[in-house]
Amino acid sequence: MVDWSGGNDTGKSPRQDAIWACVARLGRAEAPQYLRNRKVAEDWLTQLFEAEIAAGRRVLAGFDFPFGYPKGYAAALTGKSDPFALWHWLENRIEDSPQNNNRFDLAGEINRQFGGRGPFWFNGLKRDVDGLPRKKTGYENPFPERRLAEKRAKGAFSCWQLGGTGAVGSQVLMGLPVLARLRRRFEAAVWPFEPLDKQIALVEIWPSLMLGAAPAGQIKDAWQVREVARSVSTLEPDALAEMLAVDAPEEGWIFGLGHEDRLRQASAQPPRLTNDCFALPPGVHWTPVREALALLQDRLTPVTGSETMPVTAATGRILAEDVVAARSNPPLPNTAVDGYGFLGGKAAGVHRMPLVEGRAAAGDRPGLVPPGSAVRILTGAALPDGVDTVVLQEDVTVSDGQIAFHGPIKAGANTRRAGEDVVQGDVALTQGTRVGPAQAALLAATGVGEVSVRKPLRVAVLSTGAELVEAGTTAALGQIFDANRPMLLEMARRFGHEPVDMGRVPDDRNALAARLEAASKAADLILTSGGASAGDEDHVSALLTEAGAMTLWRIAVKPGRPLALGMWSGVPVFGLPGNPVAAMTCALIFGRPAMARLAGSAWEEPQGFEVPAAFTKHKKHGRTEYLRARIRDGQAEVFASEGSGRISGLSWADGLVELPHGAAEIVPGTMVRYIPFASFGL
Repeated sequence: MVDWSGGNDTGKSPRQDAIWACVARLGRAEAPQYLRNRKVAEDWLTQLFEAEIAAGRRVLAGFDFPFGYPKGYAAALTGKSDPFALWHWLENRIEDSPQNNNRFDLAGEINRQFGGRGPFWFNGLKRDVDGLPRKKTGYENPFPERRLAEKRAKGAFSCWQLGGTGAVGSQVLMGLPVLARLRRRFEAAVWPFEPLDKQIALVEIWPSLMLGAAPAGQIKDAWQVREVARSVSTLEPDALAEMLAVDAPEEGWIFGLGHEDRLRQASAQPPRLTNDCFALPPGVHWTPVREALALLQDRLTPVTGSETMPVTAATGRILAEDVVAARSNPPLPNTAVDGYGFLGGKAAGVHRMPLVEGRAAAGDRPGLVPPGSAVRILTGAALPDGVDTVVLQEDVTVSDGQIAFHGPIKAGANTRRAGEDVVQGDVALTQGTRVGPAQAALLAATGVGEVSVRKPLRVAVLSTGAELVEAGTTAALGQIFDANRPMLLEMARRFGHEPVDMGRVPDDRNALAARLEAASKAADLILTSGGASAGDEDHVSALLTEAGAMTLWRIAVKPGRPLALGMWSGVPVFGLPGNPVAAMTCALIFGRPAMARLAGSAWEEPQGFEVPAAFTKHKKHGRTEYLRARIRDGQAEVFASEGSGRISGLSWADGLVELPHGAAEIVPGTMVRYIPFASFGL
C-alpha cells in the first residue's frame, strides 16, 4: 500500500503528508517505509517488484489516488476514452524533480483549452498561473465534478482540486506518470481497466473507506498504509475476487467500495503466523518440556478474528479486547440485609427512633429520611438520602410507630458502597478472558450489552496411516480402528474450540497434501496424528519439510517425543504421535495451551497439586514423564503399565502425574505433582 504525495521533497525526517509505503503478507505487515520524494518512491517500488517477481510471488499494489477522471475528460483531452491514453499524455508533459514540478502550470494549460475557468482549481504558487484560479470564485467545470465512485464513497474528494484540505488533484497529476512507467516496465495489470492476470496488479485504494482515526502519537499516513496492507492481505481469495469484480472502464473505481463492512472486519483480523515461527534455536536437538512450552508461548499469537455479540450470547467466547464497566456495581449505595435504615452509628445502650411511613425496596427511587428517623428497608434497596446504616430486622422491635434496638452499631453497618464491586469506567474484564456464567453476570451487572469476542478457533483433526479403518466397520488382519480422531475431536470441543473432522488419509503423499489443503481452508489449526517422525512413511513431516515450513521438535518427554510443527498454506499444523496415549498426552501438554493462545486467550497453565504417591518408581534423568493416574484415599495411583499402547489406561485415569526432567526415586508417600484432567478442561 502506498500513500502518495503531489508535493516536493519532504526532508530526511519522517513526517505527515509525505509518501509512505508498506508491504504485508498473510496479515503480517513489515515496517512502514518513509519515501521522501517520488524519485525515491519509484526506485523503491521498482526494487520491490523486481524482488517479488524473482521470488515468483504476485503483488497487489494499492495507491491512494484516482486512476481515472470523470467520464468524458480523457476523450476531450486525448481524443480517446482510454484511461491509459490520458496516463501517457500526462507522462509526456509532467516535469518532476524532488524540489520542483510543473503541475500547476500544466493544470492552467489544460484549463485554457476549456475556456480558462476549469476543470482544475487552486493555485499553490506565489505567482499567478493563467487559467488556474486560486479559489472557486468564477470557477466553471465542463466535466462532472466527481466520478461515480466518489459520489458513492462518503467523504471522497474531487480530483480537480489541486491543493488545500483533502485535495487529491495534485496526487493524480503527479502519480499517473509514475504508474504509467511502472505498468510499462513490469507489464503490470491495472484494475479495473485490465484482467488481473499478471504478477503485478496496480489497484486504487482509499484508506478512509475502511479505517478510522489513527492511534494517538502515530503518523497517520504510516499507520494507514500498514493497516490497509495488513487488512487486504488477510482477505480470502473469494472475498478478494468479489471486491475486484467491477466494471468501470473509463473512470476507474475504489477498491472495496460497497464492501466496507467486510473490509472493516478484515482490518480487525489478527496476523497469521510466519513459516519460521516454530524454528528451534541453532544446536537444539532434544528440548525439555519447559523450554518447548516457553518457545510456544513466545512464538504463538492469536489467529482468530473478532466480532461483536450480545453478552447473552457470548458465553464460551474469548474477549477480543478489554471491557470497560458502563455502570458502577452497585450503582448506588444499598443495603445488604432486611432491616431498618438511619443515619450514623449508635453507641452502646437502647435506642428508639421514629419510623417514617413507607419502605425502601429494591428498584425503588431513593427518597429522603429526616435526621433522627428510620425507614423500613429491604435487601438490595438503594439507601435513601439520610440513611447510611442498617440494623438487622431480627435485632429490632417495632411498636407505636417507632423502633427500638440495642447498640453499639457502626456507621455504614450492613450496607454496600456505590461501586464497591466495580466502578464505572474501570476495566471489568480483560482481553483474553473466556466468558463463562460468572463473567456474563459481571458484564450484565455493569451495564455492558455487547462485547467484542474472538471467533471460535476451528481445529481440523486428521488421522493418517494405511492401517487405520473406521470404528464399526470390519478390520482386516494388520488393520486397527482409528481411536485418535474421535479422541482429538472431543478434546478440541471440550477445550472450547470448534472441531472440524477431516477424516483419515492413507500413506499417500498426494492424498495427504490435498487433505491438508482442504483443512487449511476449513480451519485455523490442523491437528494430525501419525507420520510425525522421520521414517519412510512419515508423510506429514515429509510434506511440511518439502513446503519449507516444518520443524521436528524432539521433546524430552514420555510418552511422545516427536512433535512435527509447521505451516500449511498459512495455517499452523501440529503433527502428533500416532500412538493414542502419546497423542493425548501431547495434545494436553502442548496442544491445549497452544490452541488457547491461537484462539486469543492467555497462555493456560494447568493447575496441579502436590499429593503423596501410592507407587514406586526409579526415574532416570533426561526427560519429563507423564503417568496415567488417579486419586484414591488422598494418594496418587498410577496405571499398572506405562506402555503407550494401553489405551484402557486413559479411561482408567482421572489425571496425570508429572515427574520432573531430573532423576527421581519415588516410593509410597513421596510427594508428586498430580494434574487432574479437569485442569485441562476435560
